[in-house]
Amino acid sequence: MDRSMHPGFRTMFAEGRLTLGLFAPIEAYQGSIPTMRNHLLLSRRAEQLGLSALWIRDIPLYDPSFGDVGQIYDPWVYLGHLARHTRRIALATGSIVLPLRHPLHVAKAAASVDQLSGGRFVLGVASGDRPVEFPVFGLDAETRGERFRDSFEVLRQVLETRFPEIEGPLGSLHDVDLLPKPVLGTLPLLVTGSSRQPMEWIAAQSDGWITYPRPLAAQTTVVAMWKRLAEKAAPGRFKPFVQSLYIELTDDPHAGPIPIHLGFRLGRTVLIELLKQLESFGVNHVILNLKYGTRPAGEVLEELGSEVVPLFPRQETALSAEASTGTRVFGNPASVG
Repeated sequence: MDRSMHPGFRTMFAEGRLTLGLFAPIEAYQGSIPTMRNHLLLSRRAEQLGLSALWIRDIPLYDPSFGDVGQIYDPWVYLGHLARHTRRIALATGSIVLPLRHPLHVAKAAASVDQLSGGRFVLGVASGDRPVEFPVFGLDAETRGERFRDSFEVLRQVLETRFPEIEGPLGSLHDVDLLPKPVLGTLPLLVTGSSRQPMEWIAAQSDGWITYPRPLAAQTTVVAMWKRLAEKAAPGRFKPFVQSLYIELTDDPHAGPIPIHLGFRLGRTVLIELLKQLESFGVNHVILNLKYGTRPAGEVLEELGSEVVPLFPRQETALSAEASTGTRVFGNPASVG
């Protein structure tokens, strides 16, 4: 099955091009807990402005020591809500904590969102980075890598095979099937970070990789590594490189980059330079996060939509001109907050 033909995948990804997505919550807020106000309005506006994807995180519990609770709502309920009220923008998870959920539940929810959205859903999964959650669910955090791998394999089988025969540590499946199936009988699966797996396994088994921002020189090396491993695992098949980026967009469009937590405080012209450099390195999608902003998210969204997004549009309106590159040196995004 050619997952690259999936509508959500095609909206977000094209080889040699960069598109932009937006993390929920679409707001700037201090502390751990967002307000969740006006998110539907802002999500629909993001679609109108040409962003390629809305990304939802899966954070089951509030851990005050972690510093960010994410978008609060259950990801599947929220995705169903967004599917009902949007039409063209892709919907994605970054990411579902796979070891905390049974893969059959994940598969049924994911296929349901894909059907209800007309094939716009892309499933990002991870092994989880909050060890405090695992004992609450009666699980051992130290074994989450093995559980992730077992769950991933079950996901593939039940999403793409009719009446699969499964015997494994997560259960037995015989003479029954999972419904619904995804719109095209397949669903793109992206892995976040290492998820406690060898990179060779991720390159072979996933349809793309989600990672974090790094200094440009380091990210260039990581992108090249990913492209090399992906080509070796699946010759001729495009597997996108995706990264997140926190931004605090300043009033001054020419303000230089100042590192913040996993991103930068910067002006829009400098943001464009950075994005063009990332595109030239082979980054295919950048997920913007507005949490650390000081301006209203709606105001920042309008500026992005009028000045930045047209240069990195959804693939249905992709530019034909070659992307130019800049020369500005960007420092290491600070891991603070």
